Amino acid sequence: MHRGARFANLSIALTFFLVLAHAQDEKNSSVYPTKGFRLEFLRGYDDLEKKFLSLAEAFPDGKYTWRPMDGVRSVGEILGHVAGGNYGYGVWLGVQPPAGVDRQGLEKMTDKSKLIEAIKNSFDHYRQAVLKIPDEDLEKAVKMLNRQGTIREALLFVAAHQPEHLGQLIAYARMNGVVPPWTAERQQQKK
Repeated sequence: MHRGARFANLSIALTFFLVLAHAQDEKNSSVYPTKGFRLEFLRGYDDLEKKFLSLAEAFPDGKYTWRPMDGVRSVGEILGHVAGGNYGYGVWLGVQPPAGVDRQGLEKMTDKSKLIEAIKNSFDHYRQAVLKIPDEDLEKAVKMLNRQGTIREALLFVAAHQPEHLGQLIAYARMNGVVPPWTAERQQQKK
């Protein structure tokens, strides 16, 4: 093949892949903001997801029904509550849960692998909802907690509330001899 023809074919292929990549980004709306409040929120949210998932993995299968006393959520119920919450918070942003998701039913799940998958899906669902919000809409009014708030306030609520449940799980882990994976990693690095 002539050098000019190879260059033309390469150029056409590269253009095709760039157009395809751009179209995929537009479709997924998963391009992170490069600055501003949503970027800051998503950094913290991604860290929460990583910690919830690693802690969920660290708990043994048989401990998902464990609770420190009657009347409080079990390990599995906390994880289901977090997943259900992510779908509920999406509603505040105008994004309904996917068909077939039973937010209240998530708290009744006890199967470790299903709960881990539910956590992953719920975090991704809410992340996609946040990514679709233009920065200029952060002050837009939304109904949350049976009152009016703003989109920014709804994001701040999630940023403050989800760590409460992470703290619960950390306490449950410690009571069961499970070291949070990020702590175990730091301890290993010190050795």
